[in-house]
Order: sequence, then C-alpha cells, then structure tokens
Amino acid sequence: MSFHPVCTLGQLPPGALTEVTVGEKLIAICNVEGSLHAIDGLCPHRGGSLGQGALHGKMVVCPWHAWEFDCTSGSHDYNPSIKVATYAVKMDGEDILVDLP
Repeated sequence: MSFHPVCTLGQLPPGALTEVTVGEKLIAICNVEGSLHAIDGLCPHRGGSLGQGALHGKMVVCPWHAWEFDCTSGSHDYNPSIKVATYAVKMDGEDILVDLP
C-alpha cells in the first residue's frame, strides 16, 4: 500500500465531503470536525457515488437511494454486516494523502 495525494485541507473544511479518483479507484473523503476519513466511493447498493452525497456528522449519505455509511468504520447504518472499505488518511503539510492498495 502507498499514500497518494488526493486534495488539500483548504479544499475540505470541517463538515465537507468530496469525491476523488486515484487511478481507476473512486474514493470519498470526509472531514468530520477536523478528523479526516476515506471510504470506498461507490455505494454497494446500486453504485451511487458516495462522494457526491451528503455528510451528516460521520454518516455519508448516498445521493441515489439514501443508504448511509459511517465514514469512520465503513459500516451501513441499519445493517453493520454491509460495509464499504476504509482507507488510512494522513497529512503532509496541507496535502491530504490516502493509503490505497
């Protein structure tokens, strides 16, 4: 695994959610009260883009059918056995980097 720069902290203020692409991988990046998190960017339900959804606290809401995932664990809100992958995030100066396979 290796860390990839995806955006800057200035582009992702607290409470923000964004979508980034690394290679062919779609990732949703969240800033929850200053804590950064990254999850797989595609909803397992119908493939909606999670990074284009909404962030309510630590819950990422899919814009297609409102499925919700905890961005800290990747777990679905009503069925924890449904998960999206989570990825480690670190800062390098103002750059946000995500650890991807």
